[in-house]
Amino acid sequence: MIPTETGHAPARPRLPRALVPLANILGFLWRSPTSAFGLIVLGLLIAMALLGPVLAPYDPYAQDLQATLQAPSAAHWFGTDELGRDILSRLLFGAAITLRIIFLVTIVVGPIGMAVGTVAGYFGGRVDTVLMRVTDIFLSFPSLILSLAFVAALGPSLNNAIIAISLTAWPPIARLARAETLTFRKADYISAARLQGASPARIIWKSIVPMCLPSVVIRLTLNMATVILTAAGLGFLGLGAQPPMPEWGAMIATGRRYMIDSWWLVTFPGIAILLVSLAFNLLGDGLRDALDPKQMNRR
Repeated sequence: MIPTETGHAPARPRLPRALVPLANILGFLWRSPTSAFGLIVLGLLIAMALLGPVLAPYDPYAQDLQATLQAPSAAHWFGTDELGRDILSRLLFGAAITLRIIFLVTIVVGPIGMAVGTVAGYFGGRVDTVLMRVTDIFLSFPSLILSLAFVAALGPSLNNAIIAISLTAWPPIARLARAETLTFRKADYISAARLQGASPARIIWKSIVPMCLPSVVIRLTLNMATVILTAAGLGFLGLGAQPPMPEWGAMIATGRRYMIDSWWLVTFPGIAILLVSLAFNLLGDGLRDALDPKQMNRR
């Protein structure tokens, strides 16, 4: 490094203070092979969703009845379906649908679960009992079965599937937020805030929610694998995205009738679902290690 006129080396550019923790977490994730794999797959999913219209070699909805059920080739890398539509193009457009499901479910489930859990843990008593009994009712049913019931009541569509998944995915977040709140509500800084006249809403928002946020983010990341599988299951059963929308679960549903002779119809959408689900599981495990206070101290 070249010294300046004052004899001192110029200072290295630094990240804004608010971005330093995020950079540390990303650096920790990238150093772990499994977490790095999750980051790469998530990055590919985002790139596919954003650049799908540019990268897709064909119109995913265009039918070519003279090119039906063609095996993977130079013209169609992943083959074609029963209507002659290009599988690769449909997978690229399906990534946007999957990312939409993940994003909408996250922004609904996170606040609901956090609100229910922190309110129940902070107030305790009857409030805690009522909110946790409602949570237990939702937890007593498998998420896919409960989602099927909601979609059956709302009607089959992608938006209704997202609503149904959101209604069934918040209870684990609420349970976790309540457990975290119970460990913090007796802390000295919470008592000091009460003595200063802070309202319960302010204490929850300013003091408890930030402490619960790391654990909730980890749980949300791990839950995304279940969300993806549930959405694919609803699409497979015909209750999620409706044809001709290129949703991965719906693609498997339409391709299962031809899977013995045309294996590519279900193989490539299945691999996409597997990789994205696995990526979120690995990324969640990496976040759990990255946000561990012991690991943070080592860094």
